[in-house]
Amino acid sequence: METFWIRSGRDKLSPMNIVLGITGGIAAYKAPDLVRRLRERGGEVQIVMTASAEEFVTGTALQAVSGRPIRSNLWDKEAEAAMSHIELARWADVVLIAPATAEVMARIVSGGAPDLLTTICLATEAPLAVAPAMNHIMWSNPATQANRKVLEERGIHILGPGIGSQACGETGAGRMLEPDTIAAAVFDLAVGKGEGLLTGRKVVITAGPTREPIDPVRYITNRSSGKMGYAMARAAAAQGAEVVLISGPVNLPEPPGIEVRNVLSAQDMYEATHTCVGEADIFIAAAAVADYRPAEWREQKIKKNEESMSIDLVRCPDVLASVAALAAGPFTVGFAAETEKVDDYARSKLENKSLNMIIANRVGSDCGFDTDDNSVNVIWTDGEQRFPEARKSELARDLVELIARHFYAARGTDPQPRLTVISNIE
Repeated sequence: METFWIRSGRDKLSPMNIVLGITGGIAAYKAPDLVRRLRERGGEVQIVMTASAEEFVTGTALQAVSGRPIRSNLWDKEAEAAMSHIELARWADVVLIAPATAEVMARIVSGGAPDLLTTICLATEAPLAVAPAMNHIMWSNPATQANRKVLEERGIHILGPGIGSQACGETGAGRMLEPDTIAAAVFDLAVGKGEGLLTGRKVVITAGPTREPIDPVRYITNRSSGKMGYAMARAAAAQGAEVVLISGPVNLPEPPGIEVRNVLSAQDMYEATHTCVGEADIFIAAAAVADYRPAEWREQKIKKNEESMSIDLVRCPDVLASVAALAAGPFTVGFAAETEKVDDYARSKLENKSLNMIIANRVGSDCGFDTDDNSVNVIWTDGEQRFPEARKSELARDLVELIARHFYAARGTDPQPRLTVISNIE
């Protein structure tokens, strides 16, 4: 059995600290098994229960499997004498809520903190993950889906839900993932605090669109939400990399713990990239950079006086090709967003720009843009690997792992392994 460890602030090896929040859903009956799975992997688990959770599972059982007193009361005079809700927030390497009800998801979105668990969620800087569990109609409700979207945009990890039979006798999406699946995902979230595949490596990622000004109120742009690039940045950081995210204008919160450089135009992105990429090991170009810009920028708003008008366009700098052309440059990965002949155009881009890898995806009115899901085909000189449709956050984790392994293969070195010790737990 593999046991995962991380480095503490004192640079000593210590087990991963997990705050497990249990809320009032029928799936709470799986909590003892989840605790066991987390502890088998080397986790120290501190359980925090809501009042509703106590209707489904007893604190006695959970204390027995966790080996720690259960916390549930924000106003516990002895526990709170030293502001231990803050201590727990700082102690945690990961905060996991499983099961996560629609109610607790809504509270986190709104920033409400009426109890110990939601107070910890506000006070922690650790990665936060929620494993939803509810009736399939509740899960598909627009309010719940809106909350899910906000959580993901804030960098909170959504684990599941699964699809299957539910306690109500119905079938659909809303079933909590199995404990072993959740445990595996949780330990992936905190590898950035210890030893991941990219520990000690610098990764530069571009994301979002660029804007090429016509006049003070108009511009030319590409359609891009930046979600895939931001997900790639979070995934690289989770694998231990030092990440610089060069972002065009997007409506996304900055990922915690990642250096973000905001730019507007293709020229801005070119300059920021070459400022940062000199010491980079890997460069991932996920941005939708404009190919052309107006040859002339008007200082005043163009008035609607003529029946027609034309704008002369000139080429923007090719950020991706310029990085790939660097002597002793980084391992370079491009994206190819195409509406037709996706693989053919991607292979042509791979060859013409001398890239190490390219990630091809079809885009259009019904896919790719502004969505939370994506499907891609990763192509390199002598191979390819297809990834079926999945959440961009999940897809990014798989892509970063694949890129990391190809990076080490290209350099002729072994990947930096996750720091592990072999446990005698059977």
